[in-house]
Amino acid sequence: MNRLAHETSPYLLQHADNPVDWWPWSAEAFEAARAANKPVLLSVGYSSCHWCHVMAHESFEDRATADYLNEHFVNIKVDREERPDVDAVYMEAVQAATGQGGWPMTVFLTPDAEPFYFGTYFPPAPRHGMPSFRQVLEGVRTAWTDRRDEVSEVAGKIVRDLAEREISHQGAQPPGEQELAGALLGLTREYDAQRGGFGGAPKFPPSMVVEFLLRHHARTGAEGALQMAADTCERMARGGIYDQLGGGFARYSVDRDWVVPHFEKMLYDNALLCRAYAHLWRATGSELARRVALETADFMVRELRTGEGGFASALDADSDDGTGKHVEGAYYVWTPAQLAEVLGDEDAHLAAQYFGVTEEGTFEHGQSVLQLPQQEGVFDAERIESVKQRLLAARAQRPGPGRDDKVVAAWNGLAVAALAETGAYFDRPDLVEAAVGAADLLVRLHLDDHARLARTSRDGKAGANAGVLEDYGDVAEGFLALASVTGEGVWLEFAGLLLDHVLARFTDPETGALYDTASDAEQLIRRPQDPTDNATPSGWTAAAGALLGYAAHTGSEPHRTAAERALGVVRTLGPRVPRFVGWGLAVAEALLDGPREVAIVGPGAQDEKTATLHRTALLGTAPGAVVAVGTPESDEFPLLEGRPLVGGEAAAYVCRNFTCDAPTTDPVRLKSALGG
Repeated sequence: MNRLAHETSPYLLQHADNPVDWWPWSAEAFEAARAANKPVLLSVGYSSCHWCHVMAHESFEDRATADYLNEHFVNIKVDREERPDVDAVYMEAVQAATGQGGWPMTVFLTPDAEPFYFGTYFPPAPRHGMPSFRQVLEGVRTAWTDRRDEVSEVAGKIVRDLAEREISHQGAQPPGEQELAGALLGLTREYDAQRGGFGGAPKFPPSMVVEFLLRHHARTGAEGALQMAADTCERMARGGIYDQLGGGFARYSVDRDWVVPHFEKMLYDNALLCRAYAHLWRATGSELARRVALETADFMVRELRTGEGGFASALDADSDDGTGKHVEGAYYVWTPAQLAEVLGDEDAHLAAQYFGVTEEGTFEHGQSVLQLPQQEGVFDAERIESVKQRLLAARAQRPGPGRDDKVVAAWNGLAVAALAETGAYFDRPDLVEAAVGAADLLVRLHLDDHARLARTSRDGKAGANAGVLEDYGDVAEGFLALASVTGEGVWLEFAGLLLDHVLARFTDPETGALYDTASDAEQLIRRPQDPTDNATPSGWTAAAGALLGYAAHTGSEPHRTAAERALGVVRTLGPRVPRFVGWGLAVAEALLDGPREVAIVGPGAQDEKTATLHRTALLGTAPGAVVAVGTPESDEFPLLEGRPLVGGEAAAYVCRNFTCDAPTTDPVRLKSALGG
């Protein structure tokens, strides 16, 4: 029975024609398991996951395996990007039991959704000490049939252990100077001074840590923080993790040198990195940072924007290599012979030097991932640009990677913030328009009449799954950035509606702790809660940042208090595991700095002096500063109230907690006041 055919998730739709009798996550699936007295196979993955595709081809498309699954199990398929709550709860169990996790995630459950056996990818035949998937299925079936009491005991213990993992948060204070200095010291210890970044292989782009380092430098002047941020960004931009032809970043590097990426491109990575590089340019004037920010923004608009104005989730790592076989990286890699075929021998030799393409290859089968191993200045810029455009055009003729075109609210919020700010910094109104288009889609399609968010949409249709905390936090963050850039107070208003839900439905009123799901959401075996940043800001730290920004705009004491209480967890985690709370540390920097509130008042929207002061304010590096722009009569921004023109001219007011310095009409003085 094809139960996945009407789902909105591209990942679930990829499995709709499997011979496995899949169910989507639903109460009906567990009722069926109870009625049939069968265990549940829960398989969790996502559309651009390489090993998810491998296991699907090897096992879920295999008729004999499917027949066994259908006879002995109730089989549930989940897209982790649509149901991050389900994924988080069972991944916590997998990691606690095995010490590791990943996708595809394979979990066996009782009909009461209690887990009792775990794994990730299982091969079709025993390999490298791993049992085959069939062996696992047979072992689970035997245990379920012959040792049911033991299975129930294990499942009950796991659920009890998970319940005891509640985060202790009572009375925690936000981090101060000492904790932020300790976090910087911890990052210094883990910093790879030779290659940039933190830790060893695989190496992930530390976008949120970069934001913390930039804010810490802006507040304290610590040159070491700026150096780590700048060097890491340069190494990534010169490495294979960055698409040297089309812009945009891959998910991570499999090596320490940023050479060979895992080739999938995620919206969230590119949104976060676009913003980080734009902020690096704002702090240093780096031409490399400027180029990468703009190229990454253009990549998102060109390759991820959907027909409805939102942004698709991801591009696959795999694509057809020209023989009908799907191979990771096939779309992106080159051999010297392929360069010559497109460019001719002379320019191919130049391209090989410029991009580090060798006969031996830097990837597989003599293929190379394009890099920038040398300084660009030693090459003729016009000739290199011609080479890049010809290679890009030739690459476009290759079979492209698949696109997961569902729109995830949280990741679109990150894209709105990145595109709005990048467009404003570099005088690219088209990028600001793209940000507005995505924000309009979120309001039009994802928000219901009560300002509750749907997690996803696809093809202009909202999905059935409720938004989680990261959706509310990241979308509010995007709306706040858009309000500062456009001067349209409606975005501040929408952010406030979302944050009201954070206060009412996601926050523990006793402790200030935050939960990933709302108080009225579907009840799982535990209510997920995770303050650590991973590939994206955690819902906890994203909400803290948006609450603080909204409080700075409006003077709302409840929102500021909630932000301060939420940041208490960063006081504990920051010095211990700074790599995994980068956005929390960045928000803490904003709290210590104020954050500053900047009101730009002018006689009208077209006034040149108003525009100059507005741009100067946006380019200030003061951590987490918010900007409001309008006429003194405007009622769209509380910051503008009681702020008159000065001598009939546009003026800027720089404030903390709504207490302002003397206004200035001079952009140079404003720049100095904001660290720009």
